[in-house]
Amino acid sequence: MIIVTSDSIPGKTITKSIGLVRGNTIRARHVGHDVVAKLRHLVGGEITDYTKMMAESREQSLDRMVDEARAMGANAVVSVRFSTSMIMESAAEILAYGTAVVVE
Repeated sequence: MIIVTSDSIPGKTITKSIGLVRGNTIRARHVGHDVVAKLRHLVGGEITDYTKMMAESREQSLDRMVDEARAMGANAVVSVRFSTSMIMESAAEILAYGTAVVVE
C-alpha cells in the first residue's frame, strides 16, 4: 500500500478514485504519567511517555485507515492528513484520513 500526503504519486497514474478513508483511535493519559509530566513541565524537556503514546496512536490510526482502503479495493491512499482533538480532559483522538485510489 502506497501512502502519500501529496495529491499524486510520482511515476504512478491514478486510474480510479474510490473515496474517503479514515482511521482513528482515542487514547487516555495515565494518571502516573501525569505526575511525571507535571514535574517535566516545571524543569523542561520532552515528556517521552506522551511522545511514545502519540506515535503509537498515529500508527494505529494509519493502520486502520489502510485496512479500510484495502477493504474498498485500493492499492494507495493520497492526500493523507492527521487531525488531533481533545475528547475530554485526559483523552485525545488521533484521526488519519485520505483518499483511497487505485494506481498503475
